[in-house]
Amino acid sequence: MNREEIKKLVNASLDHESSTKEIADRLEHEGVAYDFKNGFTEKVVDKIFSASKQVNQEVEFVLSMNYAFKRIALTGVAAIIILMLSIFIMEGSFSINSIFGIGNTYDESIISMLTGK
Repeated sequence: MNREEIKKLVNASLDHESSTKEIADRLEHEGVAYDFKNGFTEKVVDKIFSASKQVNQEVEFVLSMNYAFKRIALTGVAAIIILMLSIFIMEGSFSINSIFGIGNTYDESIISMLTGK
């Protein structure tokens, strides 16, 4: 079978009105056969279902990570609130000095404490 005949068969197979059975029979008559090895169907089905299992595992992983993130975020927010309440109770305000624990000191005294002079 030459290239022109193969092109005609391929073009004919794309036509909705042509019979694919006739084209397959003609190719088989010319000596072209498409046989799959034993177990081909099982391999294809196994690949399809293993891919869906992998997707399910990824979805479960994302859900568990979301759950863990929510738990950690909630405890972090609770710790921040407790810290802010303790600062407010001890210092009486939320100024920058009270957040850093500086208190009522002057800048010169801070510099002298840091440098030791």
